[in-house]
Amino acid sequence: MVGFERMKAVTAEKSGLILSAADVHKSFSMGRNVLRVLRGVDLEVVEGEILAIVGASGVGKSTLLHILGALDRPDAGRVRLDSADVFEMDDESLARFRNRTVGFVFQFHHLLPEFTALENVMMPALIAGEPAVRCRERARELLREVRLVEREEHKPGELSGGEQQRLAVARALLNEPRIVLADEPSGNLDRVSGEELHARIWEFRKTRGQTFVIVTHNERLAEAADRVVKLEDGKAHQMGQKGGS
Repeated sequence: MVGFERMKAVTAEKSGLILSAADVHKSFSMGRNVLRVLRGVDLEVVEGEILAIVGASGVGKSTLLHILGALDRPDAGRVRLDSADVFEMDDESLARFRNRTVGFVFQFHHLLPEFTALENVMMPALIAGEPAVRCRERARELLREVRLVEREEHKPGELSGGEQQRLAVARALLNEPRIVLADEPSGNLDRVSGEELHARIWEFRKTRGQTFVIVTHNERLAEAADRVVKLEDGKAHQMGQKGGS
């Protein structure tokens, strides 16, 4: 493992730094005790890469992902999109950042059970106020890409776990975000479904140049990533560059 200086040297060899975290701290109150989860995390995300974040349960991987996506605020430190400090944005800009710049895929997918697959994928663009016709067209294209177009009228409860997660990936990509943050996306899937999901993620990186940051316990997924960062003792440690192109 190497520290942040080596991480900066690695990422400097590539162009297109999108998102970075600098000296990020986060603690939680546990009764009379304070749990220090993140203790000065430094992280850089380069355009077009698949970055895997690994580490033991409870070390703060999901917390870090939520801070990167502005779903939570750090106690100290900065998160930058290009050169702009995310947490210095006004409320409107921050909402736009969450809706358009970042796509989210959660372990439990968070699909809306009362809506069809097509409607679930359309939802982020509808919330952004885009015309329904355009939203539907883009959603259908994404359903084709995740091999679910024939299931567009089915509701989430009528889909398998793997299909639900592929649907969640399609939804995350609808607004063409610059970066997708995925929290254990295959954590609840069997091996075959998990590998199908991973194949779709790598295909989106290949065809769209999509950037992914993935928190995972899945060793096969981490091994295929371009870079792996291990979260340990409240800090991020570069594990070396991979070859997942």
